[in-house]
Formats: sequence, structure tokens, C-alpha cells
Amino acid sequence: MPSEERLIELIKKGNESAFVQMYEIYSGRLFGVCLRYSKNRADAEDLLQESFVKIYENLKNFQGSGSLEGWLRRITVNICINHYRKSKNEKVIASDNFIVDDVVNETVFSKIETERILELIQELPEGYRLVFNLHVIEGYKHNEIAELLGTSENTSKTQLLKARKQLMEKVIKLYPNLIDKTKDNDNGTNKKLVLE
Repeated sequence: MPSEERLIELIKKGNESAFVQMYEIYSGRLFGVCLRYSKNRADAEDLLQESFVKIYENLKNFQGSGSLEGWLRRITVNICINHYRKSKNEKVIASDNFIVDDVVNETVFSKIETERILELIQELPEGYRLVFNLHVIEGYKHNEIAELLGTSENTSKTQLLKARKQLMEKVIKLYPNLIDKTKDNDNGTNKKLVLE
């Protein structure tokens, strides 16, 4: 197998088998990115195909200053964001207060299979899912997300909070053995995650 640099050079010269080889190397990882941003496998497959079309069209512009995988991932994320923008018709849903410690979240989520977590993320409303993926998985800051999506930084923060809330509600519903219900001092039930 040729090196990454040689593979890019061959593709730039029009070698289709080199592009197929690049597809075979990176399609699985990029499909994972597409799955996180889509509602189902069929949509993810469409996003992946659209991403590779864009990659093929723009590979001549790849300068090699960063990693090829990072560049491919960036194109794929941008395709997913553009798909969201085109289909944006979902309204932000108001939510009540729900605070859960992030360290506990990470521990609880580590007890759940990765595929199941991915399914739960896919069930989020599109806007929540997009912000959640960009911030938590891709590592974007809220000001960067706001710029990418053409919204405010506060909207990004709110949608992330709501995404986390919905995920935790789903986890609590699906895995009740991970929670302990205790009364808080004010008025009602405070759900607290426990580790068994």
C-alpha cells in the first residue's frame, strides 16, 4: 500500500484505483461521523457518499499541511452541517431544569454499549444532535459552532444543555438501575445517578 502522500499524488493524477483505496481506508471512520449527525443508516450513507464526492472534487486543493484524515473529517462534518441547514425546520423545545454532573455522565455512559449510545444520539432532534456532536465529539467551542450554524453562542449552549438533558432522560428510562431517586430540600424528586 502506498504512503498517504503517494496515494494523494496518485489521486491528483487521476488514478481511480488510488481513490478507491483511500475510500476503503477512511470510509469506515467517516461513516461513523455521518452516523452521529444523522437519524439513521440510510441518511448516513447518503452523507458519506456526498462527502466522498466533495472530497474527490477538492482533493487537488489539499496542501498536506495537516493530516489527510483531519481534512477528510472536516469536509464530512461540513457536509453534515450543510445537510442540517437545508433541512432545518425543527423548533427549539423548551425544557425544565435538569442538572447532572459531567463526570458522573461519563462514568454512566461508559457502562453502556457504544452502539446504544450512538442510537440515543441519533434519536435527538436534529439541532440538538448537531450541536452535541460538534461540541462533545468534534471538540468545537460554542463560538465556533455559532459561526458554523449561523446562530448565537447562547443558542449553541442551550441546545447542548437540552441535548444532554434528553440523553440523560433516555438513559434513566432505559437503565433505571443506574439512578437513585432522593428527595431534595425544595420540592420534588431529584434524580441522582449512582454507580453499581
